[in-house]
Amino acid sequence: MRTLIPILAIALAASPATAVDFLLAKQYTTQDVTHWAMSEKLDGVRAYWDGNKLISRQGYAFTPPQGYTADFPPYPMDGELYSGRQQFEHISATVRRHNSSWHDIKLHVFDVPAAQGNLYQRLAVLQKWLHAHPKAPIVIIKQIPVKNREHVFQYLKQIEALGGEGVMLRNPNLAYAGGRSDQLLKLKSIQDAECTVTRHYEGKGKNSGKLGAIGCKNQLGEFKIGSGFKDADRLNPPPVGSVITYRYRGFTKKGTPRFATYFRKRSDR
Repeated sequence: MRTLIPILAIALAASPATAVDFLLAKQYTTQDVTHWAMSEKLDGVRAYWDGNKLISRQGYAFTPPQGYTADFPPYPMDGELYSGRQQFEHISATVRRHNSSWHDIKLHVFDVPAAQGNLYQRLAVLQKWLHAHPKAPIVIIKQIPVKNREHVFQYLKQIEALGGEGVMLRNPNLAYAGGRSDQLLKLKSIQDAECTVTRHYEGKGKNSGKLGAIGCKNQLGEFKIGSGFKDADRLNPPPVGSVITYRYRGFTKKGTPRFATYFRKRSDR
């Protein structure tokens, strides 16, 4: 099977910048999130402003157009580079290409890590900055106090009806802390997760000479993913050792993901 590796112009620094311990979410199941804050889960590219540069999840510095960060504050912000719903491929390609235009992309912020107080107070610090710097390409993600579980699922239904990805739930009373946290949860109708590609399986029939499936491994074990690939993916599959995102619906009796389908190669590697 031929494997063609596309050559892309990557708008990331060649070597890692200062590492950032990102706050990462766990899955929402039945936790009591009354009085938490909920917001739309944006399908963009995660970015952390350290007061001087924008950094990816893997610690690489983005290279935005000249002047893009001129009105950014001198303190950290955590958020997503985002332009709109169902625009991930456009966003990802734009922020990773040299000399591209970011005219429709803004940093949508969900926390101001170094600020004092609860989540709402931390975001108010940034809101004050934006009043004085209205041209900054920054948006504060709206945080809605949760009334009860029914309120959460009503909001999820509303977001998905608009083409959105899901809902984020956050305990607003805690300070920002890196790592995967029980205090930040994500909720979507279709779950997703990440795994590392371990091998390629050649296809049969119409996929003869192309990718048929990939072997993938994560904390659940090793399993195959054979669906969800576009023709371009089967001609240029994610390489062994790369990290991909897959979608699934629950688990098999063996504990592996049920109906796992390929979604995309993780964009921040």
